[in-house]
Amino acid sequence: MYRDFLKKLLVRNNEHFGNIPDIELLHHFADELFRFLFIPLKAAKNTEVQLQKDLKQLQDTFSSILFDVLHQKEDVMINEENFFSALPFIYDNLLEDVASIMRYDPAAESIEEILVAYPGFFATAIYRIAHQLYQQQIATVPRLLTEYAHSKTGIDIHPGAKIGKSFFIDHGTGIVIGETTKIGDNVKVYQGVTLGALNVAKEYAKTKRHPTIEDNVVIYSGATILGGETTIGHDSVIGGNVWLTNSVEPYSVVYHKSNIVVRDKNPLAEPLNFII
Repeated sequence: MYRDFLKKLLVRNNEHFGNIPDIELLHHFADELFRFLFIPLKAAKNTEVQLQKDLKQLQDTFSSILFDVLHQKEDVMINEENFFSALPFIYDNLLEDVASIMRYDPAAESIEEILVAYPGFFATAIYRIAHQLYQQQIATVPRLLTEYAHSKTGIDIHPGAKIGKSFFIDHGTGIVIGETTKIGDNVKVYQGVTLGALNVAKEYAKTKRHPTIEDNVVIYSGATILGGETTIGHDSVIGGNVWLTNSVEPYSVVYHKSNIVVRDKNPLAEPLNFII
């Protein structure tokens, strides 16, 4: 009864999913790499020999993931070497991100707390790992990694975005950072911020569609900044709930002015609660 349908599924799956890695294995790799870098084993097991074993296991797992995508042993070896050669640089950048969080977040009590409990740092770490693979032009894997972080943290950073040093995400839920966004150094972003595109037509796929955020900018919760030609000048502050589609000069303060009315609870002539 279902034979034709099953044949159709088989043909389509073989045609479209032949270069997709084992997603559960990729998620496991992301978690283990994060643990390897930032969450050490108990002191008795945290030795150089153990670290070497852990690194070798990570390399083997990564090779298996890459082989599902690249299918050529030589390509796998080259890309594995390029990635792990970049890992010390990624690690140093992430340490600067941690230092930035510690410096600016009054609620952060220790480096250790940031490493194990801050979703913004986890999302940034996975982004930096994925961005390296994006630069190596490895298909699909970078996006799968950042979507894994998105599913765990509510923070959506496209692996193609370019983010500078000392990046600080506070809280983080609902942040969206698009593919062609450029972010400078020492930038702080709060929950609900969107750095997006003005036009999502497919013909603009290869153009710069997302904004540029220069150094030392703070973007508070709920702000939306759109457009590839939109630049937020350095040392600016973008207030909560601001909607921007035009550039802002350096040292600017941009805020949304709302009209909030506070009154007593005496009955109103017009009801506040209604249903449409």
